[in-house]
Formats: sequence, structure tokens, C-alpha cells
Amino acid sequence: MKIHAVSRERVIAILPALLGMGVFTAAMLVLERELAQFHVADIEAHLASITARSQMAAGALTVASYVALTGYDVLAFRWVGGQLSYWRIALASFVGFVFSHNIGLASLGGNAARYRILTTSGVDASDVARVVTFNLITFWIGFLGLGGSVLAWDPIALPAELHLPLVASRPIGLALVGALAAYVTLTAVRRSPVRIAGFAFSLPRPAWAAAQSLLSAMDWVLAAAAFWVLLPANAGVSFGVVLGAYLLAQVVGLVSHVPGGLGVFEGVMVLLLRPYLPAHVVLGSAIAYRLIYYLAPLVVGLLMFAGYETVRQRRWLAASREVVSRWLPEVVPRALSVSVLIAGLVLLLSGATPPAAGRSALLSRFLPLPAIELSHLLGSVTGVALLLVARALQQRLDGAYFLALVGLGAGAIASLAKGLDYKEAGLLALMFLALLPCRRFFYRRSSLLSESFSPEWSLGIALAVGGTLAVTLLAYRHIEYSHELWWQFEFQADAPRAMRALFAASLAVIALGIYRLLRSAPPEIALPDERALEAVRPLVAASPQSQAHLALLGDKHLLLHEGGAGFLMYGIEGRCWIAMGDPVGPPDVRRELAWTFQELADAHGARAAFYEVGAEDLPIYLDLGFVLRKLGEEALVPLRDFSLEGGHRSRLRQARSRMTREGCHFEVLPAESVPPLLDALEAVSAEWLSHKHTREKHFSLGGFERAYLSRTPLAVIRRAERIVAFANVWPSGEHNELSVDLMRYGSEAPPATMDALFTELMLWGQTQGYQWFSLGMAPLSGFEQHRLAPPWNRLGALLFRYGEHFYNFQGLREFKEKFAPVWRPRYLAAPGALAVPLVLTRVAALVNGGVTGAVAR
Repeated sequence: MKIHAVSRERVIAILPALLGMGVFTAAMLVLERELAQFHVADIEAHLASITARSQMAAGALTVASYVALTGYDVLAFRWVGGQLSYWRIALASFVGFVFSHNIGLASLGGNAARYRILTTSGVDASDVARVVTFNLITFWIGFLGLGGSVLAWDPIALPAELHLPLVASRPIGLALVGALAAYVTLTAVRRSPVRIAGFAFSLPRPAWAAAQSLLSAMDWVLAAAAFWVLLPANAGVSFGVVLGAYLLAQVVGLVSHVPGGLGVFEGVMVLLLRPYLPAHVVLGSAIAYRLIYYLAPLVVGLLMFAGYETVRQRRWLAASREVVSRWLPEVVPRALSVSVLIAGLVLLLSGATPPAAGRSALLSRFLPLPAIELSHLLGSVTGVALLLVARALQQRLDGAYFLALVGLGAGAIASLAKGLDYKEAGLLALMFLALLPCRRFFYRRSSLLSESFSPEWSLGIALAVGGTLAVTLLAYRHIEYSHELWWQFEFQADAPRAMRALFAASLAVIALGIYRLLRSAPPEIALPDERALEAVRPLVAASPQSQAHLALLGDKHLLLHEGGAGFLMYGIEGRCWIAMGDPVGPPDVRRELAWTFQELADAHGARAAFYEVGAEDLPIYLDLGFVLRKLGEEALVPLRDFSLEGGHRSRLRQARSRMTREGCHFEVLPAESVPPLLDALEAVSAEWLSHKHTREKHFSLGGFERAYLSRTPLAVIRRAERIVAFANVWPSGEHNELSVDLMRYGSEAPPATMDALFTELMLWGQTQGYQWFSLGMAPLSGFEQHRLAPPWNRLGALLFRYGEHFYNFQGLREFKEKFAPVWRPRYLAAPGALAVPLVLTRVAALVNGGVTGAVAR
């Protein structure tokens, strides 16, 4: 057995998850200690005691808070100069904020919804980015101003057990006020954009900063007031104290990375309000607050977003089937994965809490005690299994689909058999029925145990089990622990059943963790032999993308689809596995290959990336969790209308005419005619390399390899029957695209030989019925230089403009421009922005035959 070494990159990737787990664990310990003398019934009693008047007041304040939140976007639109009605801005703002509040990941939840609504309303994407940045600043300066004032003016005591150097919040408040003063001063004196960690943004003027501060403070006050009115009227705690505690609790919840600060917010509020209110009162009010301020607006936001999408599509009802078919494969697996995850949580929490009063006695009339005990145990184990299966559903595994159905069905039966919980059983049955007709969305065949678990997903499972432990301790706090409890089997012995069920669930998680840690390291992967290359030749020939011919070089590993319908080529450099281009095959095959490639890299402790991918498969890479960075643009010449007529093609006509005058002629040879010419071709290639003072390239470019050149047609220019220039030709399937790879010419070739060779090839491709001729990619071309463009794009534009000393960026673009091509973007898909420089370094090493080759010509 071999244990995988944990790379530094992987450790960095799991740090946020570890931080969130630590904060969540601390919050659970606080709740467990503070609620030691209380029972779950005490919390339920306080929830029942909250009057309808208090609930209505909290609801009204919630509405007012979200109205204030829409002011963030209204103010931001005025700042960027956007023109949009208040109601459209308010819709995007409300939906965005309710998603952010509940999901906690604004970039994946709230801002994605805001971007969708605003861009479909005609707002430029760059303006949306400025609005989001402005909102983020508004959020924090409101906290600095209000939080600083409250914590300094009416300080709250900090718990002594935290061993902080402070006993009260006044120094924290003064520091926050100082930070706000520094920001306002900066807005008054700073004219140029502020740059932090590579990002640049322009600061608003002081008047805007004042408006931001007042608006954000109003939102914070209204949100805290919605919590305050849910406390007992005779609590005797001032609103200022509650506001200060609320601000600190919200910030700790944000820092924890736990979605919505769930559990963390409640724990901090219990801790800070301990001198004023009993723990069960604060926790009960916090639960009511989460229902009113978080979940109710979330339901409304989902309905509004769904309604917006429905109305937006009503003009295109004829195309609705196409829209649905395009989005369902993306949405359904994610939604069902979340629902199965929720089902697992429901089963775990149900096993940790006692059944409703009287149901155990009623159940004992129909079922024997062993059946009830076994149902309780299996219910919790099934809950853990569903947490694990949910991850596999997200990755579209066919086996996960069947296991999820079995788990949901078994969970529904267990819910009835262990406590007659018909509501829980009904919920699981509805999830079962929702999953049943969705078999076609889960098409991937893979071992469930081989699936990778991201740090975030592992954190979620750990939080679920840890939260269940906390609920168990709270639910049975009144029962004194003893070893005999583990062996107590009675109809009314709910606590021992919960302990055994939780132990079994935890054991299942630990067993899976040990298995994944101790499993054998996967075998080393060899480069393809001649037999493997012959196996992919038909796939290369059928591919509509000519770039697929790079597989025939033999310098890249090949990942073949199980059904033989496609393949993926990749190189390995260090801990980076880099796929060259998009996977080859039909859409479903390409998606499956991408997932399999990522899992294979993860199994080897490496990171996967995709180099020079096109726009068609970008949803696949986003689904994999990759970030996209533009590399440049590919030049594609449309051959249907290609002609040498017109003044703009005079250079091409002159090059062709000169070649004729020099006694040169052009021809395209089939692959079987190439081997007898290899000696002559090698002489031309060696002369070209010597003249260019360079070396052979690999990976994304072909080198002079006899076997490789013998697998493709060859375009040659002869002078007096002597080959003076050549290029191997990449014909694609369906006559979609034609391209070349290796281009070499000798000293006897006339000037502008390459211009003539490309021109002749395009005319030849036109007669053969090809639609496009690919001139390859121009690196760093087509990058946006706008001041609000991403830093990567602005850096690329800068290098393209001033980097001629290092590479002929502009010259290459100008050479291709003479053919009047259509420019299409090419991207790098990598796992996180910080990985991009590393991946590009590894690509350079693959292309140049190692790190030393990457720095030499």
C-alpha cells in the first residue's frame, strides 16, 4: 500500500475548508456548553412563545432591510452611469442578495443571478462587475461605520474564556472607525485606481462614500432590529448591545465560509448575549430569525427568478424545447444532488432527535423492538450513504442514480419504522419520485469509491456529522451519560438508539476516509505505442477539429473512451496533467472524458488543466470547477468565399506569381507517398532549424518525426523537382477544417514561399470542399485593454504590445491578418486563478522538452 503525498497546492486549497470547520466546531462547542442545563423542549417553548405581533414586526423589518439592500444596486448604477428602471434593478438586487445570504458564496450564487438578470436586460458585463465591486465596498464601509460606532459607544463584554487581550469591544470599535476614516480620506485624495492583490478599482468620491455608509448602516440596523424584536419584550437588553453582537456574529459567520453562517451566527449570538439572556432564548430567537430573514425571502427570490426566466422566454416559445434541452442536463444533476444531500441530512438529524410524543408507544404495537432498533440504525447509515452518493450524483454517475433511489426508498421506510415520521417519509418519497424519471442525465460509468471529494464537499460531510453530534448532545442533555446506555434496548430508550445510530454513521465516514487514504497508488501511465496510435487514427480522421492530429505525434498520453467513441490527449509535467485541446468525440463523450481525466489526475495527486480549448465546451470546464483565462485567438479563413481578387490580396497574388516565375510548383501528396521522401524532407528541416537557431517543439506543435509525418498528407513546393518547402496537412472529418502543423523551407526557397504555400493550400482545400482553413493561434491577441478588464487580460494586452523582444506577437498576428481570417478565442481552463502561472510554466516545459528548453531557443 502506498499513501499519496499531499502537495503544497492541495494543502493551500483545503485551508479555507479547515478554517470553516474550525469555526463551526467552536460554535458547536459553545452551543453545547451554554445549553447544558436546558432541554430541546425549552427551545421549542420559547419558539412557541414568540407572539404573532413580534413575528409580523420581524417580517416588516425584513422587507425594509431588503428594500434598503436594493438601494446598494441603485446607488451603484448611478455611480457607473447605467440606465435601467428601479424595478429591474431591484429584482436583480433582491434575488442576488437572498442567494448570497443563504448560500454564502456570492460569486457562485448571488452575483451569478445578478449577472444573469442584468446582462439579459442589456447591461454590459463590465458594468455588472463594477456594480458588484461597488456593492462589496458599500457592505463593508457600512459595517465599519456602524459597527465601529456601536462597539465603541456602547461596548459589549468579550467572553473571558476566549483569552483575548481585550475585555470589551471598545478598542475594536475604535479600530473600525479609524479604518472608515482612512477610507474616506483615501477617496478624497486618491485619483488613480487602487490595486490590491492584482485587482484594480476606482474609488468613489467622498460624497458617494457618505451615501454608501448611510445606506449600508440603515440595512444593518434594520436586519439587527428584525432579530431584536424576536427577543422577549421584558429581556432588558438594549438594542445597541444586540446590534453590536449581531454585527460581530455576522462577520464571524462570513469568515467561517459556512453557507449562510449556519450554526456559527447562532453560536456567537449565544456567547455574546449570555450576560443578558438564557442560551435557549437566544437560540430560539435565532432559529425564528433564520426562518423569517433567510428562508422566507429565499423562497420568494426563487419564485421571482423562475418567473423572470419564464417571462423572458415567452417571446421564444418556439425555441423553448431547445432551451430546456440545453439547460436540463446542467441543472437537473445539480438540483437532484442537492436534494439527496438534504435527504441525508434529514435522516441524520432525525436519528439524533427523539420521535414525537406517543409515537413510540403506538409503534410498539405493530413492530418488535429489534425491528425498531435496526430501522433507527439503518436510517442514520443511509443518511451518511446519501451524503456520499450526492457527490457522485453531481458527477453524473449511473451507479449513483440507482443507489440514490435505493437510499431514498430505504430512508422513507426507515422513517416510518423508527418513529412513524410520516412527514419525513413523505419528503423522501417525493425526492424518490423526482429522481425516478431522470435516468438519462446520469450517464457516466465509474466506480463510486474512485470518485474525488473536493475540500468543500469533504467539509460539508464533516459538518453534517459534527452537527448531528451537536444535535444529539442537545436533544438528550438531561440524560446522564454512562457506558450502560450503549446496551440499553427498550421501546422508550431513544437516547441509546441515537448514540448507536450516530456511532454507526461516524464509523461509515471514517471507514471511507481510511479506505481512500490507504488505497494503492494508481499505476504509472506509459506513452502510447504504435498499436494505440493506430487505434485513434479513425477518431482523428473523423474529428471536425484538425487539432486532433496532435495525438498522432506519440508524445502525449491518450485517454480513450470506454466505448471507443472518443479520446483525450494530455501531457504530464510535474504535478500538472495538461490536456491538449478539447476532448475528441460527440458532446456526451467529451463531457465524460473531461470528468474522467480530472478524476484520474486527482487519483495520482495531480491537478488537471485544459490548454487551448475552444468556446463550445466551456460549460464543461465551468462544471468541473475550473476558471478560464484567454490565451489568444485562432485565425480561421472561410474557404467558401476565399479568392485572390481585390487589392487586399495583392501580396498573396505576388507571392504566387513569383513562385511560378522561379520555376516552383505546388502539390499535395497522400500519406502513403511520404516515406520515400523523408530523407529529403529531413535535410530541409535541419537547414531550417539551423537558420532559425531553434530546436524541435513538442506537445502543442509537431517536430520532425518520421512516423508522424508518414501519417498525414504532405504539401510540398518543388523547384526543379527538388523539395524546397513542405508542410504536413491536417484534414478534418466532415470536410470541416484544414490546417498544417510542421512548416519548413530551405535556402533555395524563393522569398514569400510560406505565403505562397498557404495560398495554394487554401485554394486546394476550397476545391476539396473544406469550409475553413485554420492558421493556428496568435498568442495574447484580442485582449481587452479597458481599465476595468480583468488583470490577466490587461497583462496580456501589455505583453502583446510591448513584448516583441521575447516573442513575435504582433508580427504573427499581422502575418495571419493578410488572409482576412475570422478570429475565435482560445482558453486555458485551470483549477483556480492561482494555478494559471504554474500551468503555463508546465506547458512551456512540455512544448520545449523540459524546463531548460523553455528558457532556451
